[in-house]
Order: sequence, then structure tokens, then C-alpha cells
Amino acid sequence: MFKLHPWPLAYALTMALAPGLSMSAAPAAPSAELASVQATSAAASASSSFDGVVEALRQTVVAAQVPGAVVELPVKVGDRVKAGQLLMRLDARGAEQAAAASDAQTRAVRAGLEVATKDFERQQQLHARNYISQAALERAESAYKANRAQLEAQLAQAGAARTQTGLHVVRAPYAGVIAELPVTLGDMAMPGRPLVTLYDPAALRITASVPQSVAARLVAGQLPRVELPGLPPAAQWVTPTRVQLLPTLDAATHTVPLRAELPAGLAGVAPGMFARLWLPLAAGRTEGGGGADAVSVPLTAVMRRTEMTGLYVLDAAGRPLLRQVRLGRSDGTRVEVLSGLSVGERVATDPQAAARVR
Repeated sequence: MFKLHPWPLAYALTMALAPGLSMSAAPAAPSAELASVQATSAAASASSSFDGVVEALRQTVVAAQVPGAVVELPVKVGDRVKAGQLLMRLDARGAEQAAAASDAQTRAVRAGLEVATKDFERQQQLHARNYISQAALERAESAYKANRAQLEAQLAQAGAARTQTGLHVVRAPYAGVIAELPVTLGDMAMPGRPLVTLYDPAALRITASVPQSVAARLVAGQLPRVELPGLPPAAQWVTPTRVQLLPTLDAATHTVPLRAELPAGLAGVAPGMFARLWLPLAAGRTEGGGGADAVSVPLTAVMRRTEMTGLYVLDAAGRPLLRQVRLGRSDGTRVEVLSGLSVGERVATDPQAAARVR
């Protein structure tokens, strides 16, 4: 009998499976559709960030003009009010009584003027017939003029009394939001005491102090970007409608005030909120950021896994390799890479697509 050695069969099976093994072992070619960009120097698109605060172009402190206890308070902090809407009402009983007394005095003076007018007319008729002297006519005319002047004075006093009555009702000077309400029902309002603070939410701006050296490098005609860290991520970045560099300089800090007006209708933005202005600068070293060797990449290229921050860097063959990096400041679209990447290297802009390439 002939014996079959196992090695020819094993050799045949190996040769039959060799093509399949070689195909599975070969690395997959990188996807031709993998999007990538080249890391550029941060100085090529220099920008600086400066801390600022949100301000209202129209913010009003309504103070009391007359004394009186607060008897009606239909609004609270955070309410939106319309122009002319009732904010509070003060006790006006004393002012109303004074106005009523002034009106009564006006009627009395008017009655006296009527008597003086008729008497002056009679004296004129008698003088025309030479029944009275010129002195008597002049006395009647003087009494008439005195009563008329007294009536005018009393009418002015009555009008002032009615005006005082109207000052006990506090109304909104314009449509806005109630920011502060330092009084409650029953509090005593005195002339000059603040009653309510409101602002116009449709007219907000950001004010920041910019160094004089930076103000000289601002790119003319290019608007900065506004970062509002207190808002949700999708609403943190805003483009202002107008920027104004004030022609004043602080001698102590050598800074220039910069104002950026925000567009109307921003939800969640209120005076006093922290903000950050990203200013476009001419080529040179960025203030507060990296130097000339700093590298900048799109923010979408950054991949974060737990405590690891990295980028998919393409090698010479175009394969994405995950590399850990240390990031710096971000302007909302690009981010500085402080270490782990060099200028000129290509990075994948879609980390999820790069992770699927094997």
C-alpha cells in the first residue's frame, strides 16, 4: 500500500488559500474622498481676543419725582413691557386733594374777575358821560387787571397741582425689559429714589478696551467676531453689525475703547454679560496668542476622546494617523496647535471618516 504524506496536501491547501491571505493582509488604500487641509501658520490669519462686556444702548433708571407709598406694582424683574405701560402707582390722595383745592381757588378767582370786569365796563360808561373822574376809572381798570393776573397765576398753580397728580403714575418710557426693581408694595418713594431700571433688548453692544498697538493693526473694513460663552454652543458666535473705535485714550492703561453693536433679536443676551471680541489684525505676532511658529487648523479637524485631543495627520502615502496635540485659542472656525503639528502637514477635516480608513 502507498502512504500519503500530509505535507503535499497541506502545501496544496496553503497555495490555494494564499491569494486570499495576501489580499486580507494588504493594507487598504486610503480613501480618495478623504478631505484634508494643510496646516498653516497662525500669523497668516492673525486675530486677537479681548474681553468685553455687553451694554445696552438705551438703559434707563426711572426715579420718583414726588413722595408717596407704592400702592400698585404690576411688573416684576425680567418682564417685557411696552411703551407707556403701567409700571407702578404711588399713593396720590394728598396730591389729588391739593389739586381739588387749587381748582376751587381758581373758580373763586374767576368769579372775582367777572365782578371786576363788569365794574370796569360800568366805570367806562360813566366816564364817557363825565359822571366820574379819571382817577375812578383808573382804579376800576387797576382792579380788573389785578384780578385777571391773579386768575392767570391760579390757573398755573392748578396746572402744576394736576401735573403733580400725574407723577404718581410711573409708566415705561419705551418698550424694554425690566432689569431691576428695588421697591416693593408699601415702600415709601421719595424724590430721586430709583424705582425701576429697564433697558431696550433690541439695541445692545459690546465694549472692550484694546491696546493702542493693537488698534493700529486692525484690518480696515473687516468686522470682528463676537464670542458669547454664556450662550449655548450653537449661538455663541455672532457677527456685529457695526464697530466703532472711540477717539479717546486711557493715559493709565494706554487702551482705546472699542464698541461692537450686536444684531437685534439675540435670545439670552443681557447687559453685564461677559463677551469676547476676536479682532482681525494685520500680519504680525498675535496679541495674547501664539507667535510666528504657531500652527492653525480648522476646528472641525479636532478629535476628542475622553482626555485625549488629537488630529488625523496624513503620512507620505496619504494614510491618516492619529496624533495627539496640544491646542491653544480658538476663534470659532480655526484653532491654534501649540505642539504636535508642523506647518505644511496635512490633516483630515473629518475625523470620523478618517477613523474608518484602515
